[in-house]
Amino acid sequence: MPSRTQAIHFAHQNQTRFLDEMKDLLSIPSISTDPERIPDIQQAAEWLMAELKKRQCTNIQLMQTPKHPIVFAELNCGDASRPTVLVYGHYDVQPADPLELWQSAPFSPEIRGEHIFARGASDMKGQIIACLKAIESIQAAGEFPVNLKFLFEGEEEIGSPNLEPFIRSHVELLKSDMALNPDSGMIAADIPTVVYGLRGLAYFEIRLRGQATDLHSGLWGGVVENPANVLASLIAGMKDADHRVTLPGFYDRVRPLAEKEKVEMSRLPMDEAYYLQSTGALALAGEKGYSWVELASTRPTLDVNGLYSGFTGEGSKTVIPCYAMAKVSMRLVPDQDPEEIRQSLVKYIEAHIPATMTYEVVVHAGNPASFTDLNTPGVKALEAALATVYGKQPVFKREGGSIPVVLHMKRLLGAESILTGFGLPDDNLHAPNEHLNLPNWFRGIDTLIHFFYNLVK
Repeated sequence: MPSRTQAIHFAHQNQTRFLDEMKDLLSIPSISTDPERIPDIQQAAEWLMAELKKRQCTNIQLMQTPKHPIVFAELNCGDASRPTVLVYGHYDVQPADPLELWQSAPFSPEIRGEHIFARGASDMKGQIIACLKAIESIQAAGEFPVNLKFLFEGEEEIGSPNLEPFIRSHVELLKSDMALNPDSGMIAADIPTVVYGLRGLAYFEIRLRGQATDLHSGLWGGVVENPANVLASLIAGMKDADHRVTLPGFYDRVRPLAEKEKVEMSRLPMDEAYYLQSTGALALAGEKGYSWVELASTRPTLDVNGLYSGFTGEGSKTVIPCYAMAKVSMRLVPDQDPEEIRQSLVKYIEAHIPATMTYEVVVHAGNPASFTDLNTPGVKALEAALATVYGKQPVFKREGGSIPVVLHMKRLLGAESILTGFGLPDDNLHAPNEHLNLPNWFRGIDTLIHFFYNLVK
């Protein structure tokens, strides 16, 4: 029996155990933004180190950063002429709030029907386990066909603040021919998908301050300006009636979509009904003149992610707040620059803020958009693997989200990222009742087995 067939057979015979081991990792509440969860972050990192040790990896290290540690390891096939693949993943997860909306405890994995429900199931602990179990299956069938390096971080859900400096200071250690990044997903369970483009991100916190303290609205209302009112006005003016962003110069660098890409996107089964079903929205809304697929992946955006001002508790409290804050993110496309977008935001605020207010703009994240060359051996290997497992050619699409490490890998290591993943649009990423479709996850393990074999002619 050929090694590839043996590996697939091993994976199928061990699905129950693979699932149990995924549950073990999902049970660790490794929430990177919560200081009280630092011990859980450490536990998740150590869990991965133990798993890498089982895979006969060498040079396994827990490498400290100013915040959360990075797990590194190597697996050498014994042939330096074969490709080296850098496997990326993040073991941290989003907070589970609001807890009352979960149908089961977020860190007590529960299987209901064809899905496993838990925080991190889809984003992205399940994807990491799929990689590790594909590797285990190949090892059970014989020698591993390529060389591997592993980089698992614990800060992706807070913007990976220490990842770029880490890569920059460990270029030789991380040097690879390509990077495998399974932090992506598929259009649908029956549509294998290759993601080749990602939008960038510029994330800001806008802080307005008026008077020295909160004031009684009966005594002082009408003679002082309300920061909450001013902030609401500023935000309302950031888009026009056609949903176009009004910040000066915001669209100056937006690269027009190539006609070939437009044709390919028109073939994707992602119409209005698809987005309505996937989001649960009452109706869709977006910039005029573009298809829904284009708006979700190739056009820049501006969204308010959070607002705070004044009294937000139960009941009433008649105050004029002295402070108002909004968290605002922009998804960027080629060739928009995050720093230029910051300057654009500042110009807009300065042009519209009244003299009664002071303001501050805090930068939380900034990374440009990124693309992967579709002609690289890694993309070709993934394309063939998906076609083998799903029985049809995959579709190619650009993704609306951001994965900063993809850009860092290309800029600092010269490594193209192969973007894959077996999550689905309705997995409730970052929301209550996050889940992962298990039949598709098992197909994902098979796909990754074929991918690694396909890298060697």
